[in-house]
Amino acid sequence: MRAVVLRDHGGPDVLVIEEVADPVPDSEELVVEVVATALNRADLLQRRGLYPGPAMALEIPGLEYSGRVLEVGRRVAGFQVGDLVMGLVGGGAYAERLAVHERQALSIPTSVGVSDAAAIPEVFITAWDALVVQGGLSSGRVALVHAGASGVGTAAIQIARAIGAAVIVTCSTAKVAACRAIGADLVVDYTAGDFVEASHRFTGGRGVDVVLDVVGGDYVDRNVDALAVQGRIVQVGTMAGGGPGLNVAKLLPKRATIVGTVLRARPLEEKIAVSRRFAREMLPLFDRGLLHPVIDSRYPFDRIADAHRAMEANANVGKILIDVA
Repeated sequence: MRAVVLRDHGGPDVLVIEEVADPVPDSEELVVEVVATALNRADLLQRRGLYPGPAMALEIPGLEYSGRVLEVGRRVAGFQVGDLVMGLVGGGAYAERLAVHERQALSIPTSVGVSDAAAIPEVFITAWDALVVQGGLSSGRVALVHAGASGVGTAAIQIARAIGAAVIVTCSTAKVAACRAIGADLVVDYTAGDFVEASHRFTGGRGVDVVLDVVGGDYVDRNVDALAVQGRIVQVGTMAGGGPGLNVAKLLPKRATIVGTVLRARPLEEKIAVSRRFAREMLPLFDRGLLHPVIDSRYPFDRIADAHRAMEANANVGKILIDVA
């Protein structure tokens, strides 16, 4: 099979496709023919040598996939050859085939094409886990989501609306209209407005219940200012760095909680648990028309370096997909 193998780290040109051995399924694994994969910020960091992936015989990036089951291990009971599946992996999705534990695979909703389904797993599971599972967002509450036009942001907008919560997002000027169209209740152009002030105005001075932050930097301290009493901040990324510091004293009167989270580094059983719960609670909402993948652009496998350049330009709204098969 063909796969992107990182023999070096650096710019997009290190993404070289090679012929490598086909995966062989373990007793509880599926071998999936990858139809599509999708880009994530973690891929850019891994390419640069700043975010090591799991131990693998070859360093093949890629955190999510959609495709068809080609082989099943002898103890697999939930899938059979030909089934359409998608899911998260610690690495290896930049390839024509991959092996994955059957309990980590998800059936693709009937309303979503197999080539589009790769835009679902990483961002929708990340947004749902951060907002709902760890953040406690529920109907009638208010979320603040930074980078609203990102993959996680566009998923978070839809999830908040689907469960009956209100959502405020931040984004650049060029992406304001797109965030409104997806369903954000309030869009704050961070080049012209203050999200703390806007959050308090929107909530009548109470503040927001949950903050989903992939930015970090000086947002960290300001998130506390935007927060309601007993609110939660879920830190999913630090695109702008760790920040100059947090005034911890501001947390005390708000009885606030800050949670740091990642998906990739979790043990297999935790990844399986979050995938299965997501399948029960969220996947049916795709076929009900409440959720849908937001796809900015797609590239053929041979142009994966160009796709990385496009993500680094930070102009995308939603996901950038790679058509593999």
